Amino acid sequence: MMFVAVLFSLLAWLGLMFFHDQFWVGGPWLVEGKKARCWENGLPDVVVIVPARDEAASVRACLVSLLEQDYQGRYHVIFVDDESTDGTGDIARRLPDPQGRLTVLSGRPRPAGWSGKLWAVKQGQEEALKLLPPDGYVLLTDADIVHQEDHVSSLVSRAQGESLDMVSEMVKLNCVSFWEKAFVPAFVYFFAMLYPFRRVADPRSPVAGAAGGTVLIRRQMLEKIGGIQSLRGALIDDCTLGAYVKRAGGRLYLGCSEQAWSIRTYQTLGEIWHMVARNAYVQLGFSPWRLFRAMAGMVLIWLLPIRFLMFGRGKNRVLGGCAYALSCITFVPTLRWFSLSWWRVLSLPLVALFYMLATIGSAVNYYRGKGVSWRGRSYEGAES
Repeated sequence: MMFVAVLFSLLAWLGLMFFHDQFWVGGPWLVEGKKARCWENGLPDVVVIVPARDEAASVRACLVSLLEQDYQGRYHVIFVDDESTDGTGDIARRLPDPQGRLTVLSGRPRPAGWSGKLWAVKQGQEEALKLLPPDGYVLLTDADIVHQEDHVSSLVSRAQGESLDMVSEMVKLNCVSFWEKAFVPAFVYFFAMLYPFRRVADPRSPVAGAAGGTVLIRRQMLEKIGGIQSLRGALIDDCTLGAYVKRAGGRLYLGCSEQAWSIRTYQTLGEIWHMVARNAYVQLGFSPWRLFRAMAGMVLIWLLPIRFLMFGRGKNRVLGGCAYALSCITFVPTLRWFSLSWWRVLSLPLVALFYMLATIGSAVNYYRGKGVSWRGRSYEGAES
């Protein structure tokens, strides 16, 4: 039985490495410094929507980076202050805006059935559609994201050049503190395992996803899926948006970014635990069966190889070592993206165990009635 278990573990890793759309190799990437191509009718209009709730620490850097974009088409930023209590909206209103690119909205109270972020985005959408022609784009981004000055140009260039309906990027997450270096790269790695970027881009594949830090979507496609209001109860709004666009026949792009990065910090292990546990059980559709399958799969591919490598004998140790080596190899490109040393691959089983426990903790919170909490709000049983 032990031999069969470790053999399945090795076969699982061979399948992931060679038949899972190269989820682990990194990218695809937007071309840095690429200007948006000026088509016959000129560059399309772009309106950026930034929802924010209690983001005083990051809002200035975010909005300044957006206002200083080099985009040569018509361009506007709509900032929605979602009932912040820390002066976020006041900071935004005081920013210099010599080109008149910024509109700051005070968010209205959230109606029942809406997640807070999506209700803020919905209010921004109402203003954006007043400004955009039919061939324009909406860019959704978060208030803790900073953008290189050519980022919007690169996004539009990719969308135009490949006739894409939605372009989304996993921005580089903050990775400075001890706990960030230990656990944040694995967040990106596991995300790519769940949503292989190349599979998301394949129109023949049902896999659809997006990364909420940067989402550029055509106005026509946004209206085709029913607008942001069609997602109103979603807690994993980015992936839900990607799924809706793909089901509507839209073409997707999902990649990694070196032109945008998050400045949100995670100084303690508890903060990272909350980041994972906040939506982990939502991702599983609040299903105990999916939770069981996910945990069984994690044990098979993360815990069994190291167990047999350390405590097995003969063929079991060899097979366990091979499976563990494959897991380490696949993690190296993610570490390189974060400019971290290769030796951090050695702790991957412990990191995976942490994510497993946080996922179980997410389920426990759900059944204890705590639901999903973020920025002082709680959501129970909302759609994923």
